[in-house]
Amino acid sequence: MPVDSLDTIVSLCKRRGFIFQGSEIYGGIGSTWDYGPLGVELKNNVKAAWARAMFRERDDVFPLDSAILMHPEVWVASGHVAGFADPLVDCRNCKKRFRADHIGVAVGAGTPGVPAAQVPCPSCGQRTLTEPRMFNLMFKTFIGPVEEEAAVVYLRPETAQGIFVNFDNVMTTMRRKPPFGIAQIGKAFRNEITPGNFTFRTREFEQMECEFFCPPGTDAEWHLKWVEERFRWYVRYGIKEENLRLREHGKDELAHYAKATFDIEYRFPMGWSELEGIANRTDFDLKQHAKHSGKELAYLDDATGQKVVPYVIEPSAGADRATLAFLIDAYHEEKVRDEKRVVLRLHPALAPTKVAVLPLLRNRPELVEMARGLAARLRPHFATVYDDTASIGRLYRRQDEVGTLLCVTVDVQSLEDRQVTVRDRDTMHQDRIPIERVEAYVRDRVAGN
Repeated sequence: MPVDSLDTIVSLCKRRGFIFQGSEIYGGIGSTWDYGPLGVELKNNVKAAWARAMFRERDDVFPLDSAILMHPEVWVASGHVAGFADPLVDCRNCKKRFRADHIGVAVGAGTPGVPAAQVPCPSCGQRTLTEPRMFNLMFKTFIGPVEEEAAVVYLRPETAQGIFVNFDNVMTTMRRKPPFGIAQIGKAFRNEITPGNFTFRTREFEQMECEFFCPPGTDAEWHLKWVEERFRWYVRYGIKEENLRLREHGKDELAHYAKATFDIEYRFPMGWSELEGIANRTDFDLKQHAKHSGKELAYLDDATGQKVVPYVIEPSAGADRATLAFLIDAYHEEKVRDEKRVVLRLHPALAPTKVAVLPLLRNRPELVEMARGLAARLRPHFATVYDDTASIGRLYRRQDEVGTLLCVTVDVQSLEDRQVTVRDRDTMHQDRIPIERVEAYVRDRVAGN
């Protein structure tokens, strides 16, 4: 049975150590989340799978890790200072704040909606909304000991600009002309007005972005290639194809710099929502940064001898959204011997724990010693846990619920024949194998066999 409510996943994440509410002991802070022990492993595995596909398996994309704090002129050039804003209304009665266009308030003359005074507050129902005003979504901070306007900087609202300003550095040092890409994973920050749906929309999040630079005229072809490549990545790592779809942006919703954009959408419990966007950003960004910085951002076309500003195809995914989607899609409930069994059928590469070693009896020191010794031998090679805190049946259910691929049980017979029982997460099939073969057995299962 699939997930029908996001609350199911929120409960699992809290109960099993995937994700906790940020600053929970102080009552929490809106839309911030802390990744627990298993959440760290899962999210790291998602990022590693993305990196593997984006630049380890390709020879035309290079990794980057740019700074979060950038020269403030970067955000002037990119348009974020002037245009990265949402229209807001406040309720004079209950003091809550809302996106004007999300609740039917007209933002200006000729825009959809009705005047703010005619719209009831979504929270208290009173018609006490203020007129819309624009609110910049960037977090502002200061460099230096004195809060002077000259020292103002911003927490980056996206990782893309760090790539654009390093275009010439990477092109020169890697001795590569377009087509080539630059990819990075990093934190971004947006002062979202209406965050929510667990980790789907937050104010602090992690992006997985690539900017692929290509000669003008080849951009449409590269755009479609990247759309197909990125769609297949989600399927490759376990998301059911029927839970994914492509949606092309209409002309009325395209960003001002975009020639075309496709969204990969996932069927979340709250409905179809964006998982990743793949945009054709044309040559807008490099031209803007060249204009504002005075630095030429172009390459020499060997065929024509002319300097050319490349077009950019941008596959942009959220590490948090992807992790959430993989969790939801892997969640499965079934009845086993009239009891509910919850299992996370995560792809082997994504599973936070690959193998759990379990002694059948924790009051038998020789069993515990053998099991701990086996866990210690496996740990350098795989994410491994040792657990003896419940009966074997309960231990199996606990490991199923967190997506552990294999459980290895050391029993009394193991002391005599040095064989152990290996149980598979998905099939619950059990094999009895020599303890010396466990490492190879786990390695084979992790490889997907």
